[in-house]
Amino acid sequence: MLLSKSFKKVFNGFILSILVSALLVTPSILGNNFHWFHAPSLEISVNAQTPTGVEETQQRNSELSPDTRKEKKNSQDKSAESKGEEEGKLDIFKIVTGALAGLVLFLYGVTRMAEGLEAIAGDRAKELISKFTTNRYAGIATGTVATTILDSSSVTIIIVIAMVSAGLLSFVESLGVVLGSNIGTTIGAQIVAFNISDYAPIAMFVGLLLILLGKKEPWKQIGLIILGIGLLFFGLDTIENAMEPFKDYQPFIKLMETLGNNALLGAGIGALFTVLVQSSSATVAIIVTLASQGLISLSAGVALMLGAEVGTCADTLVATFGRERPAVRTGIFHLLFNLTTAAVGIVFATQLAGFAQWISQLMGAGDNVARQIANAQLIFNLLGVALIIGFLPLIARGLERLLPDKKNQNRQAESVKS
Repeated sequence: MLLSKSFKKVFNGFILSILVSALLVTPSILGNNFHWFHAPSLEISVNAQTPTGVEETQQRNSELSPDTRKEKKNSQDKSAESKGEEEGKLDIFKIVTGALAGLVLFLYGVTRMAEGLEAIAGDRAKELISKFTTNRYAGIATGTVATTILDSSSVTIIIVIAMVSAGLLSFVESLGVVLGSNIGTTIGAQIVAFNISDYAPIAMFVGLLLILLGKKEPWKQIGLIILGIGLLFFGLDTIENAMEPFKDYQPFIKLMETLGNNALLGAGIGALFTVLVQSSSATVAIIVTLASQGLISLSAGVALMLGAEVGTCADTLVATFGRERPAVRTGIFHLLFNLTTAAVGIVFATQLAGFAQWISQLMGAGDNVARQIANAQLIFNLLGVALIIGFLPLIARGLERLLPDKKNQNRQAESVKS
């Protein structure tokens, strides 16, 4: 036993030494992504000419015949055109693989962070939800806090569905939590909009240290959370760098203009992508990151964000399979709420974008499109909750009639037979 512990310590030390050596000796690995690794360089032009050299060149050109000078000029123009064409071409393979690598890192970071958060705060979140859902307003506050802690509206709602199915939470009490989860999920986009990816390697290193050297399980889970955060932002930065060539690529620019002009199409793409990655927070984080690079306009970002709000319902609907009727009603309420608010948002997408831009300017964000998209998501969800909160009792009764409990259904059937 003592030998195994000693071996584990030696092994952990060995891994750490390799990691530190890699960070110190080969910083060029991260040099493409983080500006502090860029060594100052001195550019020396081989073709630089002194004034005397320029005069000699002009004299030689004057000695050439007019036809020769014309041919020389044409060849120079052709070489410049071919060079421009080569520069205008995109290395699609490099872009796609880079973006996929960033997406994998990002999603892996989100998963690891979620695991750590659930391990530390999962039970506390359940206690929070069960204790502080006495009314719809308390439920909204509880859902907001729980989602902020867990960093996932899907996880919060899945927990709520499980609690409703187990009888720990009533269907009516769950509605406020669902609304609050939509507000809580906007916090992640606000953080991403700060563009703190430069500190991702530090978070990764600190998280790894805690995982390897932490003696108690809570410290290891905290390390997992910090490592996940680092991987999350590192992945976003990798995606940003991979997509940078699209900034001046006309077909991509036209596509973004189309999405901005057609909110329904943009929402459809956003919903599909969210279903694929199974996280609206991930979708919006990527949208905000690309917007910070100038790749996505405000109108296109708002449209994609609205789609993400719908796509996130896929996970919660799956979680209702095989559950009791109250839990199914909770999942359906989440779907109907997000569909309704997204439909309204699509109709008023231009106004939403304009309002978010105005609010962002009041807050001092100026023309920061990333911040404007994050604010648009927050405004959208706040307005959606404010508009529907007064109708929760009516909606609850309607869903209970639409999907009555099986016991009540059996009683009604027996009364009809008698």
